[in-house]
Amino acid sequence: MIEAFQNLFRIPDLRKRILFTFALLAVYRVGAQIPTPGIDALALQEFFKQYAGAGVLGFFNLFSGGALARCTIFALGIMPYITAQIIFQLLGVVWPYIEKLQKEGGAEGRKKITQYSRYLTIFICVVQALGISFWLQNLVSPSGKRVVENPSLGYHILTVIVLTAGSTFIMWLGEQITARGIGNGISLMIYAGIVVGLVPAVVRTFQQVEQGSLSFFVVLLLAAFMLVVVAFIVYFERAQRKIPIQYAKRVVGRKMVGGQAVYFPLKLNPGGVMPIIFAVSLLAVPQTVLKLPVLAKFAWIQTLDSYVSYGTLTYLFFYAVLIALFNYFYVSIVFNPEDLADNLKKFGGFIPGIRPGKSTSDFLYRSLNRLLFAASIYLVLISLLPVILITGFPLQHLWGIGPSLENGLRAMHFDWILRGFNLNFYFGGTSLLIVVGVAMDTIQQVESQLIMRHYEGFSRRSRVRGRRG
Repeated sequence: MIEAFQNLFRIPDLRKRILFTFALLAVYRVGAQIPTPGIDALALQEFFKQYAGAGVLGFFNLFSGGALARCTIFALGIMPYITAQIIFQLLGVVWPYIEKLQKEGGAEGRKKITQYSRYLTIFICVVQALGISFWLQNLVSPSGKRVVENPSLGYHILTVIVLTAGSTFIMWLGEQITARGIGNGISLMIYAGIVVGLVPAVVRTFQQVEQGSLSFFVVLLLAAFMLVVVAFIVYFERAQRKIPIQYAKRVVGRKMVGGQAVYFPLKLNPGGVMPIIFAVSLLAVPQTVLKLPVLAKFAWIQTLDSYVSYGTLTYLFFYAVLIALFNYFYVSIVFNPEDLADNLKKFGGFIPGIRPGKSTSDFLYRSLNRLLFAASIYLVLISLLPVILITGFPLQHLWGIGPSLENGLRAMHFDWILRGFNLNFYFGGTSLLIVVGVAMDTIQQVESQLIMRHYEGFSRRSRVRGRRG
């Protein structure tokens, strides 16, 4: 493996791509520190720490690498571009023109969809930037400081221009990394934004050890547990079900072609991280709305907010249900077994023991549903893990028996189940899947570049496989 890393810098083209990628990622992180004019960043950070850590703003702050909490020029992050791409994926199901571009347009069709995605990204940026500017105008930190000292028309115009330009520049950086770097530009920028928070999390953990609120033995257990979780994710992200496909022999001119046997890989987790993103986005909306000052003064709103707050049993239940539902929904959009069955029949392919046509599509549906069931359980476990570690498993809102169960656990000295460990389990849920998945894909792409130039990869026995096979 050491020789493989040395080979990375022996190849001039690959060395240039790696250095170019690191340079643009450095530009991205520098931009994430430049504040937007007219905004008190300290007052905004104070507000985020107290109110918005687990809401929809905290979720978007994760993808912006902490830039939203400081309202820097990159506060919108790459999420508008990702949202635009998701919208066009959904439009491909209901709009025949987009569907034709996706399926029959080839390289030119993908180029047009990318162009449309850029236009939609700018529109989304303008709308979000305008909403943020009006939201910040009347925002007051817990200490009483106003986030915007002098709100005016010029402030709104400047904020919209700066945030839109910043997000558009991030989109350009990502596309440049994909084209001239080592690939996966958008994913690498999200990866960089998430990983940059690892150092503060480690520092906070050791501060807890010094203060005596956390033992060193627990820290070692946490580190070992995180390694096990990462290994678990790597295993599931690489797992596939290989469906055998046989092509019939046929005569083309005076040659006999076909007859080969191949495999079609069905990923164990075909939806990736998207179901979690959808679930968090939808579940975070009521959390944010119920905390608005206009509604928070009503007693029944406060009661409802206590039921759906981050870490409660109600929150965990709906979080798990939404992840499972969106997992089935998203995969049904991006993968159509009927199209695959029709293409196999068109080119003379078939699954051994299964008749072509409807029988093949039914078989693929059954296989996919079984994989999605396992994938839903996997995504729910990974997503709920950090919540339970940080806040515990509160039972007070369990109707009828909640208080009794809590008293019983406390009597048996199992109250750690209720209060959690208050650990800085930074890599959890969405962030953990992104970090591991992007690392796997990047290693696979770099290894492919090495093997293409007749160098050995990172492993002599077998190639490193990413999420796409």
